[in-house]
Amino acid sequence: MSDEHTRPARDASVIVARDADGQVAILAADFPRHGGEYLFLPGGRREDGESPEECARRELREEAGITAETWRPLGTYAMTLDSTARIHLYEAHGLTLGPQQLTPTEEDFKLSWWPMPDAIRAARDGRFLLPAGPLALLLADRATG
Repeated sequence: MSDEHTRPARDASVIVARDADGQVAILAADFPRHGGEYLFLPGGRREDGESPEECARRELREEAGITAETWRPLGTYAMTLDSTARIHLYEAHGLTLGPQQLTPTEEDFKLSWWPMPDAIRAARDGRFLLPAGPLALLLADRATG
């Protein structure tokens, strides 16, 4: 039995962080296994004892250097049919910017700010590697649109 099947499934959180002008924090990095650079939203796996929102707050701070005053859940979804892990989507407002706190495997993460329509267009064009980011963008846009 592989290690993947013996470890408990860990939930994750993904965040749509919007500044006062409605711009969205978007990260980009090179993923050679998948053929190039892709976009993604801040997020990641929960650590032991963390709630989904605590995970979201930590990941946003670490990956993007952002803290937020206001948090709104956008929904919770299964990651895959083969796992019990769930993905928790959030929208964050009232942002304060600070330095990114990247791990060695994240050191090439580049942060940029996008207008929501451009971010959704990039999702539609397949520029996001994972589906949780585009889903979170669409849900956040629908909730405020």
